[in-house]
Amino acid sequence: MIDFSLSEEQQLIQKMARDFAQSEILPHAADFDRSGDYPEEIVRKAFQADLVYGVIPEQYGGGGLGALDQLLIAEELSAACAGIGSCIAINSLAAIPLIYFGSEKQKESLLSMICTEEKKMALCVTEPGAGSDVSSISSTAKKIGAKYILNGNKTFITNGGVADYYIVFASIDRALGHKGITAFWVPRDLPGVSVGKKEDKMGQRAANTTDVIFDQVEIPETDRIGEEGQGFKIIMQTFNHSRPGVGASAVGVARSAMEYALKYASEREQFGLPILMHQAVMFMLADMAKDIEAGRLLAWQAAWKGSQGLDNSKEAAIAKVFCGDMVMRVTTDAVQVLGGYGYIKDYPVEKLMRDAKVFQIYEGTAQIQRLLIGRALMKDLF
Repeated sequence: MIDFSLSEEQQLIQKMARDFAQSEILPHAADFDRSGDYPEEIVRKAFQADLVYGVIPEQYGGGGLGALDQLLIAEELSAACAGIGSCIAINSLAAIPLIYFGSEKQKESLLSMICTEEKKMALCVTEPGAGSDVSSISSTAKKIGAKYILNGNKTFITNGGVADYYIVFASIDRALGHKGITAFWVPRDLPGVSVGKKEDKMGQRAANTTDVIFDQVEIPETDRIGEEGQGFKIIMQTFNHSRPGVGASAVGVARSAMEYALKYASEREQFGLPILMHQAVMFMLADMAKDIEAGRLLAWQAAWKGSQGLDNSKEAAIAKVFCGDMVMRVTTDAVQVLGGYGYIKDYPVEKLMRDAKVFQIYEGTAQIQRLLIGRALMKDLF
């Protein structure tokens, strides 16, 4: 039996996230968009509201939330500001490798510590020469006795300049290709760890995005996550868990854009009628509504399948690419509905359109998602 209704607990989670987003994020979203500063105080309040590490099981101090619960939160936070929402969500993303591949000792010590001490995390995968092609990672981790020597430069790292801990992917032997990639837990205060330039981004400007440099950093063998050569699998499974959440975040941005456009269209009159009553505008809003609903359901389906322990790689890619393309269309059309007003910063749809673009880029571009979907279709066929 299929049931799309939310449980009473899920409705409370959704309301809590919405109340937090509307009271703590939305009033400050435009200010942080202009300044590009990191919203330290808002993230601190998110910790106190148990919104940061919902993905971590309760036994380690986290929220113990289900996959759909996390999507409900992601949509609400991003509906207020996708940039600030990503400042919060990236911590859970970075924790996923530890949750699913860390040893019990690592989970008991590290996960519990970041929850109780309200520590921030970042996931270090992307490099100047390795974006969509994860297998071409050039960062190295050379094994010497009971430690590794880590060297490399990571780029476009969300939370890069504010994180207390990094989950870093490097190769133990580049000749092995993707089979040499290995994951490590790296405290920021280790000698040789430094933060590079902060990116001046088009959208989601509140999210701190920087280079992170590792120069002869000594990592004890006990801080390796999983086995040597397991890193590529860890990255892929991490994205299968996180991409439905990216889709839900895109839905939140699109929902806000539609709501602003609908309100404006009901108040703005042309030719003696609210422009909402003109079919050209009405159809644009109708398309927004149907695509938002479809995107939300695709994200929910992908999250549900993953929560059942099933392979959701195709569904996660479908949700991510559909929602990324959808939020770009919806926000662009929202600007069109507002006309000249939509193009100026006094109205929020301009910011929403800028925030939307990166949903087609990060955590795997729209083109890579289509490649993953195509490969899944070929696998089913043969």
